[in-house]
Amino acid sequence: MSAVYLNELGVICALGADRAHIAKALFQPQPTGSALSDTVIPGRSLVVGAVQSVLPSLQDLPVALHGRNNALLLAALQQIEPAARAAIARYGSERVAVVMGTSTSGIGESEEALASYNASGEWPPQFDYAQQEMGTAARFVRSYLGIDGPAWVLSTACSSSAKALMSAARLLRSGVVDAVIAGGADSLCRFTVAGFSALESVSAARCNPLSRNRCGINIGEGAGVFLMTREPGPVQLSGWGETSDAHHMSAPDPSGQGAALAMRQALQRAGWEADSVDYINLHGTATQHNDAMESVAVADTFGLDVPCSSTKPLTGHTLGASGVIEAALCWITLAENPGQQLPPHWWDGEADGALPALALVAPGTRAATPPQRLLSSSFAFGGSNAVLAMEKAAHG
Repeated sequence: MSAVYLNELGVICALGADRAHIAKALFQPQPTGSALSDTVIPGRSLVVGAVQSVLPSLQDLPVALHGRNNALLLAALQQIEPAARAAIARYGSERVAVVMGTSTSGIGESEEALASYNASGEWPPQFDYAQQEMGTAARFVRSYLGIDGPAWVLSTACSSSAKALMSAARLLRSGVVDAVIAGGADSLCRFTVAGFSALESVSAARCNPLSRNRCGINIGEGAGVFLMTREPGPVQLSGWGETSDAHHMSAPDPSGQGAALAMRQALQRAGWEADSVDYINLHGTATQHNDAMESVAVADTFGLDVPCSSTKPLTGHTLGASGVIEAALCWITLAENPGQQLPPHWWDGEADGALPALALVAPGTRAATPPQRLLSSSFAFGGSNAVLAMEKAAHG
């Protein structure tokens, strides 16, 4: 079976506007990134993972492709644009695919347009309903780069962009295409904050994963894209696992069986033993149900010794973009991490005695040897479980 590589990375989130700044912020001795804000819902202060940098303009593109989601995506895409265009020139535009993940698409633009309509009775000229369509992200990337190969968007809530990377790997292994632009984006909007608030799952303070005091998530935004090919690169996507609990519309199966099965599938596909994994990036939302389920799944699959952390206190939960952004943090940890640091787990240190005592990474922790094999987990509404197995390439 052909190996699949994550050759180039572009990423933007609350930690920074490119991977160099994100890498620096990720390993800072104090938590950064997510911060208190009342801009999403005026009058209500919440910690959110907002992108603070100025985003590139989309004014030269059709109105249907406008929106913050695509602006975030463009900020990430521009970081890999030279390599992407070189791949298109090398393979031909019809041999390059686009696979994206999102959950919000242009809902924020629809919120603003509806407010304008209610005030004036007219839709604003800068609004097109197509901005909200889930397929917009793939259409944007395809149009911007001039790609003629397959293009689609996956929207499975918080597993969306992790599944996009898996779909890209399957395309490459099948030989249908020679390169894939894969990733995803999600942007802050009232809809998601209100929705999670209705579930009593939003924390006003920085989220506190695996603590006995955890009380919910911080919503975030961002985008990440990989250029994926069969040509050797710095990081290999060695395996993945996908399962579906079919347990509840929003709550995970408390047994963690589906999540654990996805982890075992990823290990099996990669050809790894559980004790060869150097670090696990947890889904780690800091909700009562997710953390309880996930800690059981990790303990059952790996025991209690593998280093783990949730990076969501830094980035916020970027929903459909979380899979690719957390894969990006793993990519940085493998490929651009001379200090051999592991992503820290920021929390209050008050363990929940009802949960397995996972080996949470203390800030400043350095691995004894360069990290080689990492897992990243994403678990979504409806019991959609996705786990990625990534390793430093042998030539890297």
